[in-house]
Amino acid sequence: MQIQLNNRYRVIRTLGGGGFGETFLAEDTQMPSNRRCVIKQLRPIQNNPQIYQLVQERFQREAAILEELGGATDQIPTLYAYFQTDGQFYLVQEWVEGDTLTAKVQQVGFLSESSVREILLNLLPILEYVHNKRIIHRDIKPDNIILRHRDGKPVLIDFGAVRESMGTVMNSQGLPTSSIVIGTPGFMPSEQAAGRPLYSSDLYSLGITAIYLLTGKQPQDLEIDSRTGEIIWHRHALSVSPTMAAVIDRAIAYHPRDRFATAREMLDALHGAASFPATVPYIQPPIAVTTPVAPIQPPAVNTPPSPTLPNTVAVSPGTSSQSSNQGSGQRGIFLASLITGGLIGAAIIIGFALNRSPQSVTQSTTVSDATTNTQAENTPTPRQSAVSSTPEPTPTNDEPRDIVPPLRSPFPTNSDSSPTPSTTQPQVERPSPEQAVQNYYATINQGEYQAAWNQLSPNYQNNRRLHPNGYLSYIDWWGGRVQSVDVEQVNLVQANTETATVDAQFKYMMKSGKIVPGSVRFSLLWDAENSKWVVSDAN
Repeated sequence: MQIQLNNRYRVIRTLGGGGFGETFLAEDTQMPSNRRCVIKQLRPIQNNPQIYQLVQERFQREAAILEELGGATDQIPTLYAYFQTDGQFYLVQEWVEGDTLTAKVQQVGFLSESSVREILLNLLPILEYVHNKRIIHRDIKPDNIILRHRDGKPVLIDFGAVRESMGTVMNSQGLPTSSIVIGTPGFMPSEQAAGRPLYSSDLYSLGITAIYLLTGKQPQDLEIDSRTGEIIWHRHALSVSPTMAAVIDRAIAYHPRDRFATAREMLDALHGAASFPATVPYIQPPIAVTTPVAPIQPPAVNTPPSPTLPNTVAVSPGTSSQSSNQGSGQRGIFLASLITGGLIGAAIIIGFALNRSPQSVTQSTTVSDATTNTQAENTPTPRQSAVSSTPEPTPTNDEPRDIVPPLRSPFPTNSDSSPTPSTTQPQVERPSPEQAVQNYYATINQGEYQAAWNQLSPNYQNNRRLHPNGYLSYIDWWGGRVQSVDVEQVNLVQANTETATVDAQFKYMMKSGKIVPGSVRFSLLWDAENSKWVVSDAN
C-alpha cells in the first residue's frame, strides 16, 4: 500500500532515517508533471505541549531561512513547501539527481587533486553567501554534498538548524535550550562538539571532507598529533601539491584562530594555490654547422643508470666534485692543440717575414682577431691557415666565443709590447655542464621549484609520462615527497658548443624518512638566448 502524505505527496521509497525522523523520495500528485521531491520528516525529541509550541515556532523560522537560501542559488535545494501533521513536521524540497560524495568515492575511489579543487571552488562561494546570512551549516560532510548529474556542480543539502529546533527542551531554570549537538563526529571541530559552532567550523568540516576525497580515509582512520591536536594525513596523499596541502592544513587547524576566518579567505588562498607563475619562454638555439678547431671526443662512459622511483622527475639538485680524469684528459688535448698550432703559426709567420717587408710582418701580427675574421676569404690569416682553408664564423652577441684563444706569433714584435686595443666583444663565461647540473639540484634543495622548472626544455616539461599535469606533477614530487637531494658525483660524458651529456649519482632524502639512491644521465642543450644549459632529457 502506497503512503500519501498531506493528501498530496505519494512516497516512492525511503531514502534514509535517524533519530529525528525519516527522509522520503515522493511524487507531487498535484503537479501536472508529478514532480519528484524529497520530504524530510522531523519529530521533536520530547512529547510536551509547551515544547511543541516552541518547536513549531523554530521550525517555521528555519523553514523561512531555507526558502530564502534555496531561492538565491541553485546549489542549495529549493524549498517547495512545509507542513505539520500528527505532531510531526515535514519539509518538501527539490529532488537533486546525482551522487553524494560518499557514493562517488565508493564508485571510483579517491578523487584527483584537480577534481577536489574544483569542488571546493564551487562550494566556497555558497558558504560565503550562507555565512553572510549569519547561518552556519553545521553538518558539512560527504553525505551532505551531492554532485548533480546534469552539470556536475556540488549541491549543499541538509542544513542542521532545522534539526536543532527538534531538540528543544526546557533547562532547570525553565528556559528553552537545545539538548543536542548538530554535526557528525570526525567531521566537526572541537568547539562545535562543545555546542559553540563558528563560521570557521564549516570550513573545518569542508577541509576534512577534502581529505576524505583525496585519500578515501574516514576521519576516524587518521592519526592525531597528541601534542598539537592536528590531523596527520599527508602520508596518505603523497601526490597532493604542497600548496593545496597548505590550504587544507589551515582549514583543519585545531584552534579556530589558526584557520581561515572566512570562506572568502579560503577561496582566495585556493585560487592562489592553483595559480603558478608562468615559465620563462625558451627558444632552442639553432645548431650551427661549423668546422671544428679540433675534434674533441672523449671516450663515452657507458655507465648504466640506476633505477629511479616511478613517476619521478629524475632531474634534481646538489653540489659535488667534477670528474678529474675527464677534465685532465680534455686539458691535455687542448694543450697539445695549442703547442702544435703555435709551431705551425710560427712557420707561417717566418714565411711571411722572408717574402715581405718588415712593415708587412708587423701589420699581420698586430691585426686583431675580430679584424682577421672580417677579411676577404682569399686573404689567408695565421688563424685560418693554422686550421683549415674554411674561415670560422664570426661570434655574435648571442653565441660565446671559441674557448681556444687565437694563435699568436711566438716571436716578440712591436705590437706585443704595445698592443692595439682590441675591437672584439668580451667573452661570455659559460658554465660547465657539470656545474649546470649541480646548480639545478641546488635550486631544488632551496625550494625554488619554479626556477628549477624553468631549467627544463619545453619538450621535457611537456613529457606527459613524467609530468602528466605539467608543473603540478613536478611540484607534487619535489615539494611533496622529496626533502632534499644529496648529489654524490657529477661526470661529464661528452660536450660541444651546443649539447652535453652528464652522468650524476645522488640520493633522494624522502620526507617519509627513506633514503633512495639514484643515477641519471642528463642530456643538456645550450640556450644561447638566456646563456644557460637546459635539460632536454634524463634517463
